[in-house]
Amino acid sequence: MQQQDLAQQAHDYNQIVLEYEALDHQIDALLAAHGGISRNLSDENFVEYKHLVDLRDVAYNKMKALERTLLDE
Repeated sequence: MQQQDLAQQAHDYNQIVLEYEALDHQIDALLAAHGGISRNLSDENFVEYKHLVDLRDVAYNKMKALERTLLDE
C-alpha cells in the first residue's frame, strides 16, 4: 500500500474514533439526565437514545474494519 493511502486510512480512522467518542458522550449525557438508566427515558428520548446507539454501533463497526485494514498492512 502506498504511504499516501496509509496516511489517509489513518486519518479516516482518527475521524471515526472522534465520531464514536462524540456519540458515546451524547448517549452518556442523555442517560445521565434521566437517572442513568434507559427505562427512565420518555418515549421521545428513548427514540433519540436508540438512534444514537445505532449511529455509535455503525461508527464502531467502521472503526474496527479500519483497524483490521491498518493492522494487515
